[in-house]
Amino acid sequence: MLGVFAGMKSLLLAIVWVVKAAHAAEFRAGAATTNITPELGSSINGGFQDGKAAFIHDELQARCLALDDGQTKLVFVIADSCVIGRGIFDEAKKMVNAANGLPLENMMMSATHAHSCGTLQAVGQSEPDPMYQRFVARRIADGVRCAMNNLAPAKIGFGSASVPHQVFNRRWKMKPGTIPATPLGVTTDQVKTNPGINHPDLVEPAGPTDPEVSFISVQAVDGKPIALLANYSLHYVGGVGPGHISADYFGAFAVKIGRLLGAGPEFVGIMSNGTSGDINNIDFRGGLAKAAPYGRIEIVANDVAQAVAAAVKAVKHADSLPLSVAQMEIELGLRIPTPNEVEKAREVMKGSKLFPRMETMEQVYARETVLLADFPARVSAPLQIMKIGDLHVSAIPAEVFVEIGLELKKRHSPTFTISLANAYHGYLPTPEHHALGGYETWRARSSYLEVDASTRIIAGLEELFAKLK
Repeated sequence: MLGVFAGMKSLLLAIVWVVKAAHAAEFRAGAATTNITPELGSSINGGFQDGKAAFIHDELQARCLALDDGQTKLVFVIADSCVIGRGIFDEAKKMVNAANGLPLENMMMSATHAHSCGTLQAVGQSEPDPMYQRFVARRIADGVRCAMNNLAPAKIGFGSASVPHQVFNRRWKMKPGTIPATPLGVTTDQVKTNPGINHPDLVEPAGPTDPEVSFISVQAVDGKPIALLANYSLHYVGGVGPGHISADYFGAFAVKIGRLLGAGPEFVGIMSNGTSGDINNIDFRGGLAKAAPYGRIEIVANDVAQAVAAAVKAVKHADSLPLSVAQMEIELGLRIPTPNEVEKAREVMKGSKLFPRMETMEQVYARETVLLADFPARVSAPLQIMKIGDLHVSAIPAEVFVEIGLELKKRHSPTFTISLANAYHGYLPTPEHHALGGYETWRARSSYLEVDASTRIIAGLEELFAKLK
């Protein structure tokens, strides 16, 4: 009898161990938001002239999603900001790592690119407040920690919808001889960005669009929505009030998708920026109906949210999916101005009657030339891919042209790319688009990478895809 009892005891222990092991590997998800709204009177970037915050239309957020398959934890952060430099993201990641040991490479952080947010990176003639930069880094870290504290048993799925009627290529080929010289004096541009609705010299768009809205959906085990992270290749919408702080359509989508899914107040909706460096919401052939402030934002957010909500219904949420991540650094060259170009630029700057503020586009780009002269010849750019089951989510630290995102989707379906992620290195046109010229290629702090940068970035990402096979 004692032998039988001992055998039963060891069997019970084995059963308990198996149950505990299974529980340890249970898939979990958690989400949280944290407020990153700047104070009134602070800088708003996104234009050639600096803006000042005069009214808070909607609070800015850093929206965080944490995933845990029992072995690996991954975190996504999408922050309401035009652009965010690497220093802020790195500081936030280090604070999270110090608090709970999450590896730095297991966090993907990006900006939405709304043009109605507080300045966090010096671009145009906007300068960031160091106190606001430190505040946002801390708030992002707090948001990540809260999302991880909220980790609970969950199911996960991914899918996509199509919203083709809200995305348009903003770079247009024009009739010969109709494109003026650039602010830098270049006369060889073959395309014009934002040429004007129904302009008589329009020929054809210089590139495609990507109508796909990709998404990751996480639910509690009872089916209650926890969070949804979407990705759409639309630059931003705009049309906010003067001096307004707003999260643009990214924030409006986050609210609408929760309502459409019937989610509770703890639900976190998230919209990330896809490969939208040459895409906006203006139909240059068909026109754009005049709308009150926030009118277009509401229309776009509603259309995208309805499409996603309908697509979520068809998604089979899995009890668990394996998680993995790969990251690397690559060095990229910069298009640094020559001493002669800098000298000429300084003379142009002297023409501003409001010095040190620049008035004309020529003066603005002259200032950019002078500032770029102090940049290093090369920069380090982080590339990252997070894998969730069969889905790959790649991260590129730039305003990525849509052709690049489409190429990655073609090679590695299912996949989507989050732009402006983990750092900021300006626009990322393809070499073919550099040859065409246009605003996104004009040398400035918003466009300084070498002509072949996109080729080298794609090659780097291919190495990461191979590692994650």
